[in-house]
Amino acid sequence: MQLTRYTDFGVRTLMYLAVQPDRTTLFRIAEITEVFDLSPNHVSKIVHHLGKLGYLETIRGKMGGFRLGKPANEINLGQLIRALENSLAPIDCSKPYCRFTPACQLKGVLAQAVEAYLNVLDQYSLQDIVSNRNELLALLPDMTISVLQLD
Repeated sequence: MQLTRYTDFGVRTLMYLAVQPDRTTLFRIAEITEVFDLSPNHVSKIVHHLGKLGYLETIRGKMGGFRLGKPANEINLGQLIRALENSLAPIDCSKPYCRFTPACQLKGVLAQAVEAYLNVLDQYSLQDIVSNRNELLALLPDMTISVLQLD
């Protein structure tokens, strides 16, 4: 099972915010795009969606930005993945149509695998995957100059 890039970038954005020392700081799309070398348009859509879902608090305007909308330990990975993924179906038997579809047992096996995958994710929070905060922070570029230039 592979997550879409959309979900991947959404999780990366939340991880980035979760490791920051000051949880009250507002971040901007430009910072996320620079850190992860992503398209501003793509990140903008993801941030908007995460805000609508309550994972981010977004503040509009010149002095606006975004930050985590709830504590990292309250962000369940399974729920997050379900909310961001359009489909968790591992295969599409209709494109092209598979002749085995009416009697195929693979669909059931794959559905069980997806359920097991999600059950594992349900056991973890955002906090769990950033518990090595110092190691993660050490891998990030120093954004002090970039952040000052944005203001």
